[in-house]
Amino acid sequence: MTTQGTRVAIFTDDPGWHGARLRDEFAARGVESKFVSLKQCRFDFGMPGHGIVVPGFDDRPPDGAFVRGVPGGTLEQVVLRLDVLHALDDVGVPVYNDGRAIERTVDKAMTSFRLAHAGIATPDTWVAESRQEALAIVARQTAGGGELVLKPLFGSQGEGLRRVAHPGEIPAPEEYDGVYYLQRYVEPGAAGWQDWRVFVVCNRALAAMARRGKSWINNVAQGASCEAVNLSANGELADLAERACRALAMDYAGVDLIRDRDGRLLVVEVNGIPAWKGLQSVSRENIAQCLVDDFLLRRLPRRALHSVA
Repeated sequence: MTTQGTRVAIFTDDPGWHGARLRDEFAARGVESKFVSLKQCRFDFGMPGHGIVVPGFDDRPPDGAFVRGVPGGTLEQVVLRLDVLHALDDVGVPVYNDGRAIERTVDKAMTSFRLAHAGIATPDTWVAESRQEALAIVARQTAGGGELVLKPLFGSQGEGLRRVAHPGEIPAPEEYDGVYYLQRYVEPGAAGWQDWRVFVVCNRALAAMARRGKSWINNVAQGASCEAVNLSANGELADLAERACRALAMDYAGVDLIRDRDGRLLVVEVNGIPAWKGLQSVSRENIAQCLVDDFLLRRLPRRALHSVA
């Protein structure tokens, strides 16, 4: 598909490898893309039109927006950045993934709720503000010798993860921004520390890899190695990842799964702004191309596309 006159905002503060590949795939289809930080966007209700200011799109709003990053900040700053995504969607600019989907996945508590409500197997999880409640949860759940994992409610790439074997290891509330997200630690099987990342686009599992960690944290950013996985021979991985994306209403996502010692497959996390550099290194699929094609064909309004032969 080739297009003329279509302009897309790629929201990111660090285009890097991922931004370059998205930009190239958009350009190959005749689509102009511009990198924009959500920090630079604002509302101006004194101007004509919708009042959403997206730098680089002064004459008219973008025809679509691809979200590669929502920068952190104060609660007010993050809310404003999500407001921009919601507002664009409200005025007919398709956002991929949209603000609601990002909210559901950046917040691990809501992700866990949606997965559990859909009947999707995940490790047992508890979320509370009270340190006393967290201490009681750890005391009950580790009494038989098991462990829990404490995670930041908002976090990625394996940062801030802490194994907890007894109540004395629970930190002060301010170390985790006043919220304790606790998940049962899944003991590794005979294969050792490993999990799977499945990349899903439009509810279809596109590519997958096994990640083998140097420790119990299997994120590529923490040094895990990547091995290609044949999804046609691993239908259970694909099915569970696709179900997770449907439960969270995602355009695309990176779904992390793990097996417990009984062989049961569990969804650990769903990432609504997933990286795919490690996966691309072991996959034959052109992931950026698949993302751009899905975005243009399925999400962009037909009026925004001006096809040429």
